[in-house]
Amino acid sequence: MTLKKNEAVLKNVRLSYVNVFEPRQNSDDQKPKYSVSIIIPKTDQATIAQVEKAVKQALEDGKDRKFNGKIPSVKALKLPLRDGDEERDDEAYADSMFLNANSIRKPDLVDGALNPVLDPDEIYSGIYANVLVSFYAYSVNGNRGVAVGLQAIQKVRDGQALGGVATKAGEAFDLIETETENYDFL
Repeated sequence: MTLKKNEAVLKNVRLSYVNVFEPRQNSDDQKPKYSVSIIIPKTDQATIAQVEKAVKQALEDGKDRKFNGKIPSVKALKLPLRDGDEERDDEAYADSMFLNANSIRKPDLVDGALNPVLDPDEIYSGIYANVLVSFYAYSVNGNRGVAVGLQAIQKVRDGQALGGVATKAGEAFDLIETETENYDFL
């Protein structure tokens, strides 16, 4: 597979805040977007280095178009790779780095055999996946940095679901046999 210089495949990462089947409107002034939070263990130095390299490339690519020929200092930029221990009070982000990726276009969703994934129950917060992302510089209304575009997700394996997993109706209720039970509501 040949990637563009601003693209990366982040392998065997964990997904959280998965919103990839229907776009979500985050605020009134934005278009609805598909999105996901990508969790990378701090021990996965190869993937972290891959992200850092892609961020540097995006800054270099955006130097003339977005930053008037000079890359701003790191302190003046919003960068995508963040520390889960510092920014999230969530066990899933412990000892991990993370980044958020989004897109106005629906990402391609496939399984290990590259078959399309159509069932929303298959790609959820907690699964492990390979994720194709792109990195690009931005400068909008005084905000500058590098954003991450979500392009495709390949499900690698199931993981423990994150967040409040809803109880299925079949697990909460007993079967009502209307012919043998008489409900008197008066």
